[in-house]
Amino acid sequence: MILRPALIAVQFLTCIPVRLTPSPQGREVGLSLLWYPAVGVLLGLLLWATALVTSRLATPLAAALVLTVWVAATGALHLDGLADSADGWVGGHGDRERTLAIMKDPNAGPIAVAAVVCLLLLKFGALSALLDEARPASPGDLRLAFGCIVPPLLGRAAMPALMAHTTYVRAGGLGAELTQHQSRAGGRWVAAATVLAVVLASGRRGLAAVALAAAVSLLMRRAFVKRLGGVTGDCIGAMVEVVETSALVAIVAS
Repeated sequence: MILRPALIAVQFLTCIPVRLTPSPQGREVGLSLLWYPAVGVLLGLLLWATALVTSRLATPLAAALVLTVWVAATGALHLDGLADSADGWVGGHGDRERTLAIMKDPNAGPIAVAAVVCLLLLKFGALSALLDEARPASPGDLRLAFGCIVPPLLGRAAMPALMAHTTYVRAGGLGAELTQHQSRAGGRWVAAATVLAVVLASGRRGLAAVALAAAVSLLMRRAFVKRLGGVTGDCIGAMVEVVETSALVAIVAS
């Protein structure tokens, strides 16, 4: 089926129930990477709908509900990567093998908890500010839509861009299969098209979001390559979360 790669992306990145028979593998898995930004749009539309439905509630409660939907819709997939990466980065003390070993450990330490809590607080604060700003506007105002859609879109566009230029350092698993079968040129084009669409659609705020997201992505990639020689699935998840948060903060602050 021609849309199987898109369904594979939805199945992997969200909690939306998608059943695929036979199980995805090989080229299909690689092609699904090109659909990741589209999944970001799908998540953003869900956040926007939640924000509109909760618009009559107190701002903190509405922001908390939007954030809860954000986490639940992804099954905390990328937050898990952030937690593991934070534990490994601090506990690894600069040693590659020790860092990788800690990141593979399913137990979360205090650094992981602190990293996740701080990031969620940033998202909550930015969502609260976004909702406060959007409420006096007319129903046709698209600022709230941009604030809900652009961060998950850029977060998932960062994934094919990162994987197109970076070695995957763990053997086996979905990440290795994605790397092996991905279209590197396609990943670059999808990421570039996403950036262009965001800037054209949301102007100054989109440009601010893209600029900060790109800077964060480059800095994180540099750190991953310096410490590990490449990335793992946890590194990719951590980047998604930090890029999302950076884009959201940039949109609210600009």
